[in-house]
Amino acid sequence: MNSCNDASTPARGGRVRKALLGGASALSVLLLAGCAGKSEPENPGTPPRVRVITTQQYLNTIENVFGSSVVMDMKFPPLRRTDGLLANGAALAGVTSSKIETFQRAASSVAAQVVSPERRNYLIPCTPQSETEADAACAEQFFAQTGRLLHRRTLRGDELGRYVTAANQAATQLKDFYAGIELVLEAMLISPEVLFIVETTEGKASDEGPRRLDAHSLASRLSFLLWNAGPDDMVLKAVENGDLDSERGLRRVVDAMIASPRLEDGMRAFFDDMLGFDDFDALSKDPTVYPFFTGATATDAREQTLRTIVDHLINKQADYRDLFVTRETFMSPALAPLYQIPAARGWTEYEFPEDSPRQGLLTHVSFVALRSHPGRSSPTLRGKALRERLLCQIVPAPPPNVDFGKLENPDAHYKTQRERVAVHLEDPACAGCHKITDPMGLALESFDGAGRFRTTENGAELDTSGDLDGVHFDDAIGLGKALRDNPSLPSCLVDRLYSYGSGGAAKPTDRPLIKHFTAEFAKSGYKLPDLLRTIALSDAFRHVTMAKKSEVNDGHAPTEEIVIEEESPANTTVDATAPANRRVDEAKQTVASIVGPGKKN
Repeated sequence: MNSCNDASTPARGGRVRKALLGGASALSVLLLAGCAGKSEPENPGTPPRVRVITTQQYLNTIENVFGSSVVMDMKFPPLRRTDGLLANGAALAGVTSSKIETFQRAASSVAAQVVSPERRNYLIPCTPQSETEADAACAEQFFAQTGRLLHRRTLRGDELGRYVTAANQAATQLKDFYAGIELVLEAMLISPEVLFIVETTEGKASDEGPRRLDAHSLASRLSFLLWNAGPDDMVLKAVENGDLDSERGLRRVVDAMIASPRLEDGMRAFFDDMLGFDDFDALSKDPTVYPFFTGATATDAREQTLRTIVDHLINKQADYRDLFVTRETFMSPALAPLYQIPAARGWTEYEFPEDSPRQGLLTHVSFVALRSHPGRSSPTLRGKALRERLLCQIVPAPPPNVDFGKLENPDAHYKTQRERVAVHLEDPACAGCHKITDPMGLALESFDGAGRFRTTENGAELDTSGDLDGVHFDDAIGLGKALRDNPSLPSCLVDRLYSYGSGGAAKPTDRPLIKHFTAEFAKSGYKLPDLLRTIALSDAFRHVTMAKKSEVNDGHAPTEEIVIEEESPANTTVDATAPANRRVDEAKQTVASIVGPGKKN
């Protein structure tokens, strides 16, 4: 299914409520498959998806639209990790009342800051003729510009008209132009078009089979993959000019997006998700055992690894596999005591010496401390994380009838974790899983539960030897080298990155595609920008396949419609003598009656 033609195609249209309709004919897609000689295996693409925007995507989008002066301290309810990624859970997330309340608070805060006296002069592109009266021309200019970026497309005339009408009515009721802008902007920020990433296709609604995403949906896919935010003005102009409808134009846009500084935001978000760093939010250590491990330590441990990844993969464009053997990293004053080195001021580049026991991400505090218990290390948690996060292998959950009696026996006096976990191997119900986790985790026992290096535990010399899929090693450095050379390491990254960008877990039918991407990754020297380019320009990334009616209840089937219901008031007349707060509430009701989430577009 190769998109070989350079012909332009119609721009996106239609309503969000019809998001899963439309499409190109299956026959034409199949005919295109043989026209260019690409080596990419045929793939029908993913189902079209509706995803709820994540916390960081919302924050990034707001910053890209209004700048960094608009500050938000908010966090949406967590998503469910699905097939290794939180991002995959965005397509399966429900819209609860608490989540709507969080969106509402965020929208209210943003709107108030945008119209505040200290920001309105540079965030609103015009000045009203009178601050106490409605100004339709100025309101139209603001909402046309802002709505295009927030909706990820140019607003249709009827949509823009409703926003302007609502702003005019609210301004008249409150005798304040900026108050009218604020209330309508708040409504816009909680509209389904902003909060949900909806994929639509070209062609007729009745067409079945593989269909090409329309230009706006493709732009959103690209932007959320590469930047973890909605498309900016440059990308939207490319859509409007038809650049995404041709191979040459699409390549030019993708190259520009990869060259953008915003790529760092996108890749930080991806690796934070892939490595399960959301677990830092709940990380705690026993202060009696690790008094030096503080909240600042945890924050900087997360940041250290992300800085190392970005510098290695984006700035230096080095081999992805070498992340697990590199001695180059960054250091902060909060981390220096744990690494037992002198503290410098602020974040500085740092390289572990040749005789250091630290080498690669597995020896970072972020890995060994995060995958430990509050008061002790855990070979099992570390080995499980290595298998699942980095090799995309599933470690089964422990059986429900596990007997921890021997393990927790206070008279056992296990000196080392190797002695402790050996108990698991005596139980056939446990041995199967522990054989695939503990041999790697035990190599990291030279780092305690806080990530500090040690050579003994309770006075006993540590044995850090082990093996990974038949490759023997003597210590953590050897484990890093074995992981670096494991063929599942790069293929796992490819799998996760494609799933992340397409909004859902890869299917068994995607294996030839993943194998192809991995081969191209190897040809490039395992450079991340080249992998991103390969995925973004692939036909599979640009196409979707509608689920059959019998598959609607499948876990990967798209959501057909997302509606936030809100009752419109029966009477929107405002009493001018009412208290100010009541007048604002009544103005909000007026706005909701015109552009509220329950209104069709």
